[in-house]
Amino acid sequence: MTTPMHPWSRYVALGDSFTEGVGDPEPASPGGHRGWSDRVADVLSQGTEDFAYANLAVRGKLIGQVIEEQIEPALALHPDLVTISAGGNDVLRPGSDPDLIAARCEEAVRRLAADGATIVLFTGADVGFSPVFRGIRGKVAIYNENIRAIAAKYDCVVADLWSLTELQAAGMWAPDRLHLNALGHHTVARMVLAVLNVPNTLEALVPEPMPGTTWRKARSEDILWAREYLVPWVLRRIRHQSSGDHVLPKRPEAGPFGHTPA
Repeated sequence: MTTPMHPWSRYVALGDSFTEGVGDPEPASPGGHRGWSDRVADVLSQGTEDFAYANLAVRGKLIGQVIEEQIEPALALHPDLVTISAGGNDVLRPGSDPDLIAARCEEAVRRLAADGATIVLFTGADVGFSPVFRGIRGKVAIYNENIRAIAAKYDCVVADLWSLTELQAAGMWAPDRLHLNALGHHTVARMVLAVLNVPNTLEALVPEPMPGTTWRKARSEDILWAREYLVPWVLRRIRHQSSGDHVLPKRPEAGPFGHTPA
């Protein structure tokens, strides 16, 4: 009789675009994105006949929306492993309070912890490398300290993106500079499996150095990026719209990893 690699049989992922897998396109995957959560579920399903996985995350969701739209459906699936990454979209908003955001996150964790599931929380990545988001680095750091305190209070596992310095490489990010690309999601998946102490064969992939570029070319790329990604994002904020409006969870029901949701 083989010894199981881990104790979990029912994994539910909650959150926003980070957990949905945006930035890691894969037409064969439900919703058209793969992401770190699918990669983790793939590993967890190996050697576990009755393993089931659901992903309720939807891009653009704020912490309040994650609580209102995902907590009860998650509890109804009776998971023994939950990952929740929420609050990032709130932290990005000008004038938002990281302490208040974290208080809502604790509300979510308190409800999820009632059934005794293992809960994985995420800190925010260190954005000091990004000229666009460097200004909110202090706010992310405050939020992270709150997340660590919540994890200690409810005995959660912490997936520390802040200390995952590999993510500070440009080669880890999608063209929109906001979401991880396939390599970034792969790197996060390896880290999540490591903090869960799950053996796996995922290999570290070191991105090649970015090719040299001229000042003029760099500024031209910045202008194109702002036009294609930044301006639409700002307009959605003004109009109180979300990229997740009318988007449904890609895996709303818990089932074997390889199955295609109806």
